[in-house]
Amino acid sequence: MAKIIEVDTEGLRAWIASAKRTLTTENEALAKLIAALDGPLGIAFGEAVRLIKGASGRVVVTGMGKSGHIGRKIAATLASTGTQAFFVHPAEAGHGDLGMIGRDDVIIMISNSGETAELRAILDYAKRFDVKIIGLTSRAESTLSTLSDVSLCLPDAREACPIGMAPTTSTLLQLAMGDALALALLEDRGFNAAQFKTFHPGGLLGAALTHVREIMHKAPRLPIVAPATPMAEALVIMTQKSLGCLGVVDDAGKLIGILTDGDLRRHMSRDLIDLMIADVMTSTPRTITSDMLASEALEHLNSSKITALFVVDDENRPIGLVHVHDLLRQGVK
Repeated sequence: MAKIIEVDTEGLRAWIASAKRTLTTENEALAKLIAALDGPLGIAFGEAVRLIKGASGRVVVTGMGKSGHIGRKIAATLASTGTQAFFVHPAEAGHGDLGMIGRDDVIIMISNSGETAELRAILDYAKRFDVKIIGLTSRAESTLSTLSDVSLCLPDAREACPIGMAPTTSTLLQLAMGDALALALLEDRGFNAAQFKTFHPGGLLGAALTHVREIMHKAPRLPIVAPATPMAEALVIMTQKSLGCLGVVDDAGKLIGILTDGDLRRHMSRDLIDLMIADVMTSTPRTITSDMLASEALEHLNSSKITALFVVDDENRPIGLVHVHDLLRQGVK
């Protein structure tokens, strides 16, 4: 028997109130960030996108403490969306990691105060070798903002922390600005789902971004017959192919019908074996193309409440078949 846990109702109310205060504060800060893009921040944002887009090197992201954690996420998002990027820890930079930064790179340097001492080694190195810097800070008069080639100065927003100390709202704005940069670059270059899958081959993302052509059954596995095929013969072929259906093609090889388990049940009678498949099949079956994403194919199957779809070419000739079990085995959801 499951153990019943008593809920501290008064405590629960206090926790929920705290959560709402935090999210309200952070939501207000995001609204300020959106509004700021209509002013000087928007111009600076455009300059940052142009700087990264025009660089022949990579994007180097750096930051210390909580800003460093945000920096790692920004670098990962950039890299996964087609912009070559990596993170350099500022404390390690002065011990050899400066060699990772090339003169053709662009540095995104993150510091809420703009005065983080650990960033000094990278800052000095960048100015010495004319490596371009995009500063992400909350203080326009800070050292980082002043020395940056492009300063993304975030709007003044109080931390959600009740004592105003723990980085909360400030790191959220940093993360949001990093996402905005990554996605502006993604949209500018026309980055598509196929390219996205290249960087996400595993897990649910990889499964969802698989194309139908990669998993469909092909000849000689395709269950294909002519319309004049007797049902006795059709049932044998349907059993041998074990895909739960048969495609019916005309003399030109074009798909004109499909026979499914449902069709068999609807026409179940003692004289079924004596009929031709054309008498039992469903005409104008639903079809898909080979360049459709597996996730879209699953949606078609679910919405139509069917288990298999034929894949056709431009001439409506069947070139493959996808069964719902194939998609589920791939982890498509």
